[in-house]
Amino acid sequence: MDWSRYRFRSVWDLAAPPDRVFAVLAAADRYPDWWPQVRRVVPHGEDGGTAVFRSLLPYELHVTATGQRRDPAAGVLEAALHGDLEGWVRWTLRPDGHGGTRARYEQEVTVRKPLMRRLAVPGRPLFRLNHALMMRSGRRGLQALLAAREPPPGGRPRNAV
Repeated sequence: MDWSRYRFRSVWDLAAPPDRVFAVLAAADRYPDWWPQVRRVVPHGEDGGTAVFRSLLPYELHVTATGQRRDPAAGVLEAALHGDLEGWVRWTLRPDGHGGTRARYEQEVTVRKPLMRRLAVPGRPLFRLNHALMMRSGRRGLQALLAAREPPPGGRPRNAV
């Protein structure tokens, strides 16, 4: 077993239609606005950029993402990852049947950051927990952003972003 290889899956139920969720997720340069652990994103052209992530543990991950698939009709966003993480990430969005969205996040990566590779076996449970906390925070941030953009009864938006 390669202890530096990870497969993550998360499902977020969001109270907004898939097209709105897709638009927010497709604007990766805006992730730091709503996802606290995404510290910085620098776009490179239309389909790529570099990002810095830091969650609870005291290390940063530097990653370059290159868009592989951007299909609003199918509700799929996918990117290849290079740098401290090598692999891919994908969002798949589906209507939930109640006007909202079920967003499935999938990621398969191999960690290349030297410190994390040295600590691969004893650190694995902490690295997985760190990722889970980051995903929980991201879901909350995205839900809050989508809710803030919903007009309240009476028609005037509150806290529009």
